Amino acid sequence: MNETFIKTSSYTLDQIAITPVTSASQNACKLCSPLGAALVFKGIANSVPLLHGSQGCSTYIRRYVISHFKEPVDIACSNFGEQTAIFGGGVNFKVALDNIRKQYDPDFIGIATTCLAETIGDDVSMFLKEYKKQNHRDILPHMVTVSTPSYQGTHIEGFNAAVKAVVQDLTKESGKGSCDPFINVFPGMLSSADLRYLREIIEDFNLNTMMLPDYSETLDGGLWRNYQRIPPGGTPAKQIKIAGSALASIEFGQCLALNKVTAGTVLTDRFNLFCNRIGLPIGITQTDRFLQVLSDLCGQPIPKKYTQQRGRLLDALVDGHKIVNGKRAAVFGDPDLVAGLVEFLTEIGIQPIVCGTGVAKSGLLKALGSILTEVQMKSIRVLENVDFIEMESVIKEVKPDLLIGTSKGYAMSRRLNIPLLRVGFPIHDRVGGHRQLQVGYLGAQTLFDRIANTFLSLQQAASQVGFTYL
Repeated sequence: MNETFIKTSSYTLDQIAITPVTSASQNACKLCSPLGAALVFKGIANSVPLLHGSQGCSTYIRRYVISHFKEPVDIACSNFGEQTAIFGGGVNFKVALDNIRKQYDPDFIGIATTCLAETIGDDVSMFLKEYKKQNHRDILPHMVTVSTPSYQGTHIEGFNAAVKAVVQDLTKESGKGSCDPFINVFPGMLSSADLRYLREIIEDFNLNTMMLPDYSETLDGGLWRNYQRIPPGGTPAKQIKIAGSALASIEFGQCLALNKVTAGTVLTDRFNLFCNRIGLPIGITQTDRFLQVLSDLCGQPIPKKYTQQRGRLLDALVDGHKIVNGKRAAVFGDPDLVAGLVEFLTEIGIQPIVCGTGVAKSGLLKALGSILTEVQMKSIRVLENVDFIEMESVIKEVKPDLLIGTSKGYAMSRRLNIPLLRVGFPIHDRVGGHRQLQVGYLGAQTLFDRIANTFLSLQQAASQVGFTYL
């Protein structure tokens, strides 16, 4: 039913994939699993994330999210201590739910476990059933749990697990005939600007959408007169509940598509709802596919607005081809973002020579095999479950012209004297990381300009005369 992205070829995985030789991570190329889950819960309307674990976990996650989005972020915690770690956190869990309901009055509470809670074996699902039974006379918010120990995953795996858990728990009935036609969109971990632009594109096809998650407003809103405990925005739980009545689903991610069970496949199995699984719409090829899917779903041609954007993008690529063609790049970050960036780089004439991710068994190698030719694949070194120490040793050896990834790679960039183009999450040493646009033709245009100007800046800085005209 769903499209596949894997094609056969003569190269072997052992020739390309590299497994780190160290036994412990140093400066990991990943973040913790409950962080990704908390980000999903922040994309649901009137929602509060709750971490079942120690206070330090919620503080760490708040610090990372606030630093990237530059917005206040509340994340509740069941506040483990020494006694809780020994005797279990059931009491703390129920007190935390009481406090959240009293102080925030949310419509949704997303509950993610931490390493400590998972290590001692707390049965959070049982705790939640007991809580609902004890408070059965109250009108309770929707409450969804997801298992996210960091020793079994990364932030992007926690993100995907949370999206799947929300869909599994809330979509019990199809709700067919009870609403206007709409589509489900599972965009993955994109920037706030990306989410807003995706919604704009879909609306230009006269389609309504249930986007999960959508933190484009909750984590990138306007200036407040008064502090808002829960920022406005996000996808309402009632909209998620009827996701089974959609016309179809769109799920972004070549690597994600290799998973047997995702939010999209849950709806397919439960409601026989077709899921279009395509790569992140970064660059020309995947944006073309995305717009064609929307055109097929609504039965209308692609709006002229986007054919014009595509034309301007192609003109810009021709104008700047001499600047970027033949350059070599190392790309690192979340697997699907890396795959999307690699496809775009090959479209503009840049050769990716290192692709790294902190995710183990990410599917990145197979996804790249569906994007690139055999010759291109043989020139790439793919690093999975890698940290920045291992990645730096490989990058130092192959000497690319450009690094593309999160700000966690800055120390490596500084030591190797290779420029870093900051893309993805987290971006802590620049303003506006959450406002960077990567998707669609406009995102490709913005990304191309940033890449070309990075190389021009290097040429200008190295010039003896300091030219001021191209």
